Amino acid sequence: MQVYLSGEIHTDWREQIITGAQDLDVQFSGPVTDHDASDDCGVAIMGAEPNKFWHDHKGAKLNAIRTRRLIEEADVVVVRFGDKYKQWNAAFDAGYAAAMGKSLVIMHGADHQHALKEVDAAALAVVETPDQVVQILRYVLTGGLPT
Repeated sequence: MQVYLSGEIHTDWREQIITGAQDLDVQFSGPVTDHDASDDCGVAIMGAEPNKFWHDHKGAKLNAIRTRRLIEEADVVVVRFGDKYKQWNAAFDAGYAAAMGKSLVIMHGADHQHALKEVDAAALAVVETPDQVVQILRYVLTGGLPT
């Protein structure tokens, strides 16, 4: 199973899921989580831009090529919305995955329930913890429930 892990990059939630799913037949992918590399990939490859808008524009488009390809290859897309930062990219990824008919799992705290109600409505599961994501993957692959 191919699982794309999208969303906030400031906590270790990805590592928790990957570690918890080590015994499952799952391959994980995700965005470039090095913030500077993600922001500067466009100008590093295609040349400097004096205007910050075009600097960001180049990076966003290159990241979109990567993100779209990996979401298209995924069987399940997990999107994490964190507490501290607005994850506009995560909202895009959730919408793109839903439009592609991907199985979508949304992860966020209870304090985001109202703000993300439309995103949650597109998901097949809404959870709060990385362990719940691992339990979903285990159930999907083995039919086993948590002990």
